Amino acid sequence: MNVYEKYLLPRLLNCLCSAKPVRYQRQKVVPGAQGVVLEVGIGSGLNIPFYDVARVERVIGLDPSVELNALARCVAAEHCVPVELMLGDAQAIALAENSVDTVLVTYTLCTIPDALSACREMLRVLKPNGRLIFCEHGIAPDVSVARWQARIDPLWGLLAGGCHLNRDIPRLLTDAGFELQNLEKMYLPSTPRFAGYNFWGSAQIGGHL
Repeated sequence: MNVYEKYLLPRLLNCLCSAKPVRYQRQKVVPGAQGVVLEVGIGSGLNIPFYDVARVERVIGLDPSVELNALARCVAAEHCVPVELMLGDAQAIALAENSVDTVLVTYTLCTIPDALSACREMLRVLKPNGRLIFCEHGIAPDVSVARWQARIDPLWGLLAGGCHLNRDIPRLLTDAGFELQNLEKMYLPSTPRFAGYNFWGSAQIGGHL
């Protein structure tokens, strides 16, 4: 890990992911989490202020970054949210099967190298009647924008910690075995179109609707 990735990138990502339109998206989805929650990619804790503490038993915050985990610990203490930070990889989650009530993932699937494996891990740890709550950016529906996403993606990934602009989020989830309960999508305002197409909603294990 070089100096940029260790010291500068975490703060750059924290700044980008706390922009007003993104913050508004978080505010829409995070309060739906309940029970024992696994937040995949908790990062610097940008979702923590939006948890409904009356509905949450505890939050297990998974992230591979020591630097971001340190920031999340401070935010959790400030907002009195019961967060247990777990340093690790979403492609191999160190939790038992059927152990969490809610999996929350926001603006994270774009950066995981094998996102399909990570989604299958989320499915594995979720209880049969549990729920996945997601909010992610991904492939745009407009052909011209999607072409630009494909062109920019290699350089963008180098600068933005492996972030991919054009992943098909709904397909990733259904290919992993989730069944979408609801899905909303749109370009976020005041955001470049190549990076601003958002998908959000919830899903359950296929066959448990």
